[in-house]
This record gives sequence, structure tokens and C-alpha cells, in this order.
Amino acid sequence: MEQTALQNVPVRMWRQKDRLTIAAPMPGLEPEDITVAVSAAGRLTLHGELRGVFKHDKDVMLNEWSVGGYHRELDLPDTVNAELANLTFGNGVLVIVLPIAKTQRPADLTLEGVGQARGQRVGHSGSNITPHSTGEHQDAMADQHHRSGSGA
Repeated sequence: MEQTALQNVPVRMWRQKDRLTIAAPMPGLEPEDITVAVSAAGRLTLHGELRGVFKHDKDVMLNEWSVGGYHRELDLPDTVNAELANLTFGNGVLVIVLPIAKTQRPADLTLEGVGQARGQRVGHSGSNITPHSTGEHQDAMADQHHRSGSGA
């Protein structure tokens, strides 16, 4: 069986007052196929592993683009607290929001699936939410929606 080479992921990075945001297209993956790590040295690593039944068992006639696996490493321009990172994945694009911090806080991050080819990780970056997991965040949002709909 032939091993697929990892593709370099193009990224777009921008800074807002208190956070860095990185967007990277990673089409063809599911949230559980993606890992993100920020090292103590401030190096961001994105990795997307292509999985699937019969992924190599095809008679490809024309292949002008490929899906996964993906890999990219880059140095972050600011010190960040990766433990509080927010990650979202939808429409084949991974978006990472990292709060700028005085002390580097490394972390290995994964996404929690919230639907087919959609995932997220709630880590409090850029917001004052208090839930500690995606599930708690969804429950809080549903509760808030229910209260606003009932006139409370």
C-alpha cells in the first residue's frame, strides 16, 4: 500500500488586540483527524491525518488536487496561552484563536465533533464564557436561547 505524502498547509494569520487567529484549509478531514499543538518555545504545529476505508484502494484517473494528510509548523509572533485556545472546523477550514499572554502556556489540542465534518474546542479565548467544555458551552447556549425565547 502506497503512503500518501503530507501536504504543507497554507495559513492566514492575523493579530487583534488580545489574540492571534490562524486559519488553515484542511478539506476532506473530520474533526477527530486534526491535532494542534503549541510548544513551550511558541511553535505551532497543525496536523491532519487522512483516514478512511479504501482510501488507497482506488483507480484514480486524474488527480489535480488531493485531500489530506496535512502538516504545518510555524513560529508564533507572540507569547500565547494555548490552554485557552478556541478551535473551530467547518467547511474544510480550521480556525485557531489563541489569547496573547505574558507567559507561554503550551498545549496539545483536539477538536470535539459537533456534527458531520464540524468540530470545535471551547477554551475561552476572546470571550468571557464560563463553561469548560464544548458540551457545557452548548448547554449554556441552549439554556440562554430557551430563556430569551420564553421572555425571561
